[in-house]
Amino acid sequence: MPLHPAAESGDRSHGAAAIESVAQLSTALEDTDPGLDPALARMARQAAAEGVVLLRNDDGVLPLGSRPVAVFGRTQLDWFAVGYGSGGDVKVPYIWNLVAGLRDAGVAVDAEVADLYSAWCAAHPPELTGTWGQWPHHLAEMPLDPVVVTAAATRADTAVVVIGRAAGEARESVLEAGSYYLDVAERALLDAVTASFSRTVVVLDAGNVMDVSWLADYGDRITGLVAAWQGGMEGARAVAAVLSGETPATGKLTDAIALSYPDYPSSANFGDPEANTYAEDIFVGYRYFETFAPERVLFPFGFGLGYTTFALTTRARFIADGAELSIEVRNTGNRAGAETVQVYVAAPDGSLSQPARRLVAYRKTAILLPGRSERVDLRVAMDELASYDDAGVTGHRSAWVLEPGDYRFFVGTDVRTAVAESIVTIPDLRVVRQVTEAAAPVLPFDRMTLARDADGTARVAFAPAPVSTADLRDRILRQLPPALPEPAEPAASLTFDAVVAGEATLDEFVAQLTPVELADIARGDITMHSPLGAAGNAGVLGGVSAALRARGVRPVTATDGPSGIRLSSYASLLPSGTALASTWNPPLVRELAALHAQEMIRKGSDVLLSPGMNIHRDPLCGRNFEYFSEDPLVTGRTAAAIVQGIQSRGVAACPKHFAANNQETNRTRNDSRVSERALREIYLRGFEICVREAAPLAIMTSYNQINGVWAHYHHDLVTTILRGEWGYTGCVMTDWWMENAVDPLFPALENSAYRVRAQVDVLMPGGAKTDAGPQSYVDDSIAQSLARPDGLTIGELQRGARNVLGLVLALVPVVDARA
Repeated sequence: MPLHPAAESGDRSHGAAAIESVAQLSTALEDTDPGLDPALARMARQAAAEGVVLLRNDDGVLPLGSRPVAVFGRTQLDWFAVGYGSGGDVKVPYIWNLVAGLRDAGVAVDAEVADLYSAWCAAHPPELTGTWGQWPHHLAEMPLDPVVVTAAATRADTAVVVIGRAAGEARESVLEAGSYYLDVAERALLDAVTASFSRTVVVLDAGNVMDVSWLADYGDRITGLVAAWQGGMEGARAVAAVLSGETPATGKLTDAIALSYPDYPSSANFGDPEANTYAEDIFVGYRYFETFAPERVLFPFGFGLGYTTFALTTRARFIADGAELSIEVRNTGNRAGAETVQVYVAAPDGSLSQPARRLVAYRKTAILLPGRSERVDLRVAMDELASYDDAGVTGHRSAWVLEPGDYRFFVGTDVRTAVAESIVTIPDLRVVRQVTEAAAPVLPFDRMTLARDADGTARVAFAPAPVSTADLRDRILRQLPPALPEPAEPAASLTFDAVVAGEATLDEFVAQLTPVELADIARGDITMHSPLGAAGNAGVLGGVSAALRARGVRPVTATDGPSGIRLSSYASLLPSGTALASTWNPPLVRELAALHAQEMIRKGSDVLLSPGMNIHRDPLCGRNFEYFSEDPLVTGRTAAAIVQGIQSRGVAACPKHFAANNQETNRTRNDSRVSERALREIYLRGFEICVREAAPLAIMTSYNQINGVWAHYHHDLVTTILRGEWGYTGCVMTDWWMENAVDPLFPALENSAYRVRAQVDVLMPGGAKTDAGPQSYVDDSIAQSLARPDGLTIGELQRGARNVLGLVLALVPVVDARA
């Protein structure tokens, strides 16, 4: 199959996908099939287009139609298709650039300017370095003679200026020119273009929110602004389709964009290499701005313009346990388009501080022709509005509660313009769910709360966050599982195939495994690029030893994601997490993920390490492009759609990074110090939605500590909450390698023994890690601990093996079909 026309024509694009290791380059010589599924490419293009957010469209500058356009900025060719690191390092056969996309969409691109940029970019290729974590945030701009701009303005009536940014794994955005801020050359470019053109559209090709306060400096000279996010291999083509009007603009912001970085409530507590105090507590993103500082927002959460207008008519009906809202959405403009209905709630003032508004439901319409309408029915259960009392101020500590009072429902198309439509009154305090204190802080700190002045105006206050009072050692000892009954049959007689055939139970198979075999199941195949899996894999788990394979346990291959399958073979590069979430369209995301799963099967991936679903706590976090939103509902619903789509084809998804992995700086040692309420309501809520709605077969822990305990050792996080409260029965794996530690509560446990007690089932990729880095051997901490009086028990090892083998069992049809 020939390469894509964009590649054949000599058009160029660069991004993280263009940064390849020597090993990948050598493998590329052997891979002669760059063909990808056209259906997946089409769906990726549609998703990327629906994720494009139109932020400004003065005087109807967009869509461009067929009128002549001059395009400025090197990113028009050197397009950032994705962010950096494992989340986007895919061997992709092509990446569209914007000029090729605009021409494909029928836009009359000024040839003289385009040729000038093409020649300059060819002579000045991007200085892309393969050094991990040192990738460029931006690419140096072409020096531009103002005469060129003036001349272009005589041939074209509209200018498009493209600004590119990238960040990624181990690569935060920084408060410097060329990263969060514009650099001098970009300013000069905007100055020159806006001085000559009365219509200027700026396209931000970036995976993270960046500073846009400069808009005020140009007044009405910048008439259009588009957040393109990073849409993968088809992203630039999708952006061009939206700019041209071939595809309607329907994307919505999943983060509020503030006037300046210091306005973000996390800004004073981000980037510390040792620990970050989540002092803003539940007031993350728009929850803070809408409550305390609405005037400090440039573009509110949920905002996004279109090329047409809509009218919303709401009818509310109260039911026993909540509210049902029926919203008629009518296209009142003269172009086709789609709208996203968003429902917010304002909880009553009570003992627990509450944000002014929080998202509780949303749905996107189909494309509606002018004059056509669609009814959107949304149901909100009151129990879903419960808040977590971690201090006992309501009289019910460690409980999800609904405080008495009026719950006001707002309906609209963004958080700021949503209007009050109904009220549900709760007469008495209701305990929705009583749980157990878990993962609470051990060090004291003050957290943000809501206070009101005499006139009712909200103001920021602070109060001590409750610290842990739990006896975790006693909790663990009371929950230790017994060993499985010894099998009646000889130990070697029962194979895994008998479990597959339904002739034996999984427990019967696990009960006959030796301690060595159980320890092997608790790790991967030592290193990345395991010979047991497809070339270039991230790691293999399950049948990692000859003894286990002799018993019929299949090796299971895991591959990096989420924006594509990271292997030595060619694979599709899909839209980034932020782009997908900005569609506000879970059914579309689910369909895309199902097609992606078919590519997994073809390429040899059994478990995709996806979706990435950490909260956008701060705009500087390097991996925000992989993640979805500052809002846990958008995060959870988008993640659930990806998991459902992938697993509908018989392969597995592995949501990550569980949990509170909100910065890349010193990520393997940093401590996220967060109240139990904020942890549960903000940072775990998306994971909970994903687990309850999609039942992922695997979950990956994060590198960081949460309140002093590494996630891969965190019993409360994994056993108490994930498994105990949410009922999760799948496989939990580490992120790749882990920090060595002795369990402070059980000194006979260290490293993998400590991890297995927490029910983190598998160390990936399996080898030990020392101060010198990852090693190609396995530590013996499990065997050592089994031999100690107060060490790990066989019952705990068997429990973990059951979790791992449950994943293997679910994947047997795909693995066997490939064999």
